[in-house]
Amino acid sequence: MPQLLRLQNFGVSRDGFGAGEGQSLEHPFGHANPADLVGWCFATASWVNRTDPGGSRGLDDYFTRDFTNNIGAEIMGRNKFGPQRGPWPDDDWRGWWGDEPPFHTPVFVLTHYPREPMQVGETTFYFIDAAPDEALEQAKAAAGDKDVRLGGGVATVREFVEAGLIDTLHIAVAPVELGRGERLWTGPTELDDRYHHDVVPSSSGVTHHLYWRD
Repeated sequence: MPQLLRLQNFGVSRDGFGAGEGQSLEHPFGHANPADLVGWCFATASWVNRTDPGGSRGLDDYFTRDFTNNIGAEIMGRNKFGPQRGPWPDDDWRGWWGDEPPFHTPVFVLTHYPREPMQVGETTFYFIDAAPDEALEQAKAAAGDKDVRLGGGVATVREFVEAGLIDTLHIAVAPVELGRGERLWTGPTELDDRYHHDVVPSSSGVTHHLYWRD
């Protein structure tokens, strides 16, 4: 089976924003409430950070469980790794995810300021200055015979879409509007000229958009 580059569980607002305006250390999603965009994941029984029993089953839980299925590496933009811009102020920042990030694979962070790799728990972050196709080549080599996940953020997703590198996309449209921020699209049909597209509504109020190509 060929290795795929997959975008999974990527949350956007009804008006197409994947993050709000004014992102910072204290507010990774800017003025947006994270629960509004990805709260459907938090509510499932399979949410990785769930500490109590319970949680929803069904369609949303299926997508939450599929997040790690056959993933051997991840690519993300620097904006998803942390709020800093320009040269790294220090090497102490370990990302948004605490002592045990949820990836458990090599993660390739795209940045114009490469630095030494960093291991956090079972995850190793590699900081590379590379074009999308070059980053994908490195990630596929690290993934072995497994797929590569594209983690975001919005600008990185758009860059990889425009480069024609993403094989499958799962984008979850939440029933909220942000009005401003980082916009993925003006509407879900924007990708219909290059992908097959199916729409699956969930009882949680989220609408799952699935894209794939032959």
